[in-house]
Amino acid sequence: MTVAGAGSAAGLPGVARLAKAVGDKEDPSSLVNIFWGTGGHGHTYPGATVPFGMVQLSPDTYNDDWDWCSGYHNSDTTIMGFSHTHLSGTGCGDLLDFLVVPRTGEVRLEPGDRKQPGTRYRSSFSHSDEKASPGYYSVLLKDTGIHAELTATEHAGFHRYTFPESETSHIVFDLTHAYGKSPDNIAWCSLEQEGSKKLLAGHATNAWGAGRQMYIALEFSRPFDRVEFYQDDKIVEAGSGLKGKNLKAVVHYKTHAGEQILIKAGLSGVSTEGASKNLTAEIPGWEFEQVRHAGAERWRQELSKIQVESEDDNNKRVFYSALYHTMLGPVLFDDVDGKYMGMDGAVHQLAKGQRNYTTFSLWDTYRANHPLTTLIHSDRVPDMINSLIRMAEQSPAGMPVWPLQGKETGTMTGYHSAAVIAEACTKGFTSIDYKAAYAAMKKRAFVDDYRGLKWYRHLGYIPCDLEEESVSKTLEYDYDDWAVAHVADHLGETADGKALRKRSRNYRNYWDAGTGFLRPKFENGSWATPFDPIEMGHSKKWRDYTESNAWQTTFGIQHDVTGYIELLGGDKAFVEKLDTLFDQPSTLPADAPPDIAGMVGQYAHGNEPSHHIAYLYSYAGRPDKTAQRVHMLTTGMYSNNPDGMAGNEDVGQMSAWYVLSAVGFYAVDPVSTHYVFGSPLFDRATLELARGRKLEIEAKRSSQNSVFIESVELNGKPHPNAWFAHADVAEGGRFVFRLSDKVEGEFGHGEGVRPKSEV
Repeated sequence: MTVAGAGSAAGLPGVARLAKAVGDKEDPSSLVNIFWGTGGHGHTYPGATVPFGMVQLSPDTYNDDWDWCSGYHNSDTTIMGFSHTHLSGTGCGDLLDFLVVPRTGEVRLEPGDRKQPGTRYRSSFSHSDEKASPGYYSVLLKDTGIHAELTATEHAGFHRYTFPESETSHIVFDLTHAYGKSPDNIAWCSLEQEGSKKLLAGHATNAWGAGRQMYIALEFSRPFDRVEFYQDDKIVEAGSGLKGKNLKAVVHYKTHAGEQILIKAGLSGVSTEGASKNLTAEIPGWEFEQVRHAGAERWRQELSKIQVESEDDNNKRVFYSALYHTMLGPVLFDDVDGKYMGMDGAVHQLAKGQRNYTTFSLWDTYRANHPLTTLIHSDRVPDMINSLIRMAEQSPAGMPVWPLQGKETGTMTGYHSAAVIAEACTKGFTSIDYKAAYAAMKKRAFVDDYRGLKWYRHLGYIPCDLEEESVSKTLEYDYDDWAVAHVADHLGETADGKALRKRSRNYRNYWDAGTGFLRPKFENGSWATPFDPIEMGHSKKWRDYTESNAWQTTFGIQHDVTGYIELLGGDKAFVEKLDTLFDQPSTLPADAPPDIAGMVGQYAHGNEPSHHIAYLYSYAGRPDKTAQRVHMLTTGMYSNNPDGMAGNEDVGQMSAWYVLSAVGFYAVDPVSTHYVFGSPLFDRATLELARGRKLEIEAKRSSQNSVFIESVELNGKPHPNAWFAHADVAEGGRFVFRLSDKVEGEFGHGEGVRPKSEV
């Protein structure tokens, strides 16, 4: 099994060349470009993991700065070593736990400058020598001639290093390595030796998730020839164990040419004992290929949950690369014995059969990745939702916002764990403690003095002179009110539900008919000036919008679109305003955050606030314009290259938008359970749902240029609506689209068949 390196864009960089079939079906793993998103601002990593796995064993080329949030960037030509945890596509950096560095020659304890290989322990490499497929990564370290191979299970990583003949082969184990360069980045480390070939360690880091803890058990395939321990880069006796802020170990071997040293590494967020248990349970032996093939099979099964057919091979490669990336988060955060580190800093025990998840990029993923999960990973939904509910109960911060390995980062606006929980509720998922969820939701919605909520409740908007990012926060709270209202209704709390639905229209207090935008207000009720819709805010004190401007935010309504169309003057005015958004110059001010990317006019596909906007045309009776825009975005914003996505991957959201849009629909308002049709990219797609059910989608085209929907059938009967509900397909079904090159007929134009979303 080999793959192409991440070389020139003329080829298909990093795409697995596994031209094998499973039965009579193409193995989708062979189409995944592991290096997709490692260039540009995608912030992805190329290493080994399994679907939703706790361990992400991957190379680190650098451990600081924005484009290295995952620890790797395609522009680099040197590697520091291989660490065990990585974030996929985030806009903030963390993790990179426990660096392992295979070397020969003089022992060096620092990585050195990434642009000057050979001076310290970092090594040069070539992308042509990198190979990767789902669950596997390898590279040749050019300075030493060591061939590195990585694979993984849920809780453990497996290293295989092929050494040259050398009297000075050694492996550096660096506990000070983590994301960030602050002197206080490492809170503490612990390190001890157990027997003749095992190391136990732990550390706490202060990057994004301050005080985050992780533990590891490293077992080597042969006893150490010699092991040295370093504290503050000076050799010390280990004794019964070391504690400090700067601890490292160096394991020495004499190797013959082609000798392989293997390392198994179990991880735990609880203890080194838990790490050892995880390692023993998942990798009891030393069969690297067996573990690698087991991981590959898990990926084949998960990627096969959506099967697409098309004559366009490149579109299929982008699709399966995207689908792969949707399964790199959330990730498991528990031990095989059911213990996990809670948001209260205490160790908790799961009931038998339960799992615990972390790394929820909720501001991003509630929009598309969680709706996708409810379709093809429905078995995981109750555990994910119960994980969020436990966090809400255990965390001093209350409702999860952006939880990371037992810590609340508080990143981004709103508290969209409410949206994800409410979506599961409205879609009928059971085995979830909605009463416990609502207790935490109600406290946040009605009581907490949280990031402008007191003003939101008292004034109906958040004043821009009292709170940063006020307009965006108000819109986020509107959607969370809408979400919480559904859980309230489910539990019979009808008065709360009514109040929340009414309050979810607070965005209207920002509507300025004179300018045609949602714009900030001062506490006294006057409009903030100066106002320019491309600016981030009215002053340089702080932004009035979150990673967006008035253009994108004015179309940020997801739950009350029909009512909003009326506010803006009706269908014609709304469509004209949408057209103007896409047709504007893509000018941005100098202080615009780099997240605002993938510009089409003032639409920004590289950032999540824009992701539903192309689908809004359908609410005004123009599904043809939705189809046109969506087709333009699926074919123009994604390519099969390291920089093949418009912005940060954001733990699967950028990919999930593509996956759903490419099969033909999108959830503008996930809590409503409704999906809006776009324009299917593939001739056929089959989604494997729960209990063996299937959702089949066939697109019959007049030509390859056909993007406009003429008609739709569901289960052999005409389906006149330009949308459908989750319940329509939860037990499976078959859509047949007839597509044409130009707009013909009246599909989706009438009042009774267009999507509706009104509080």
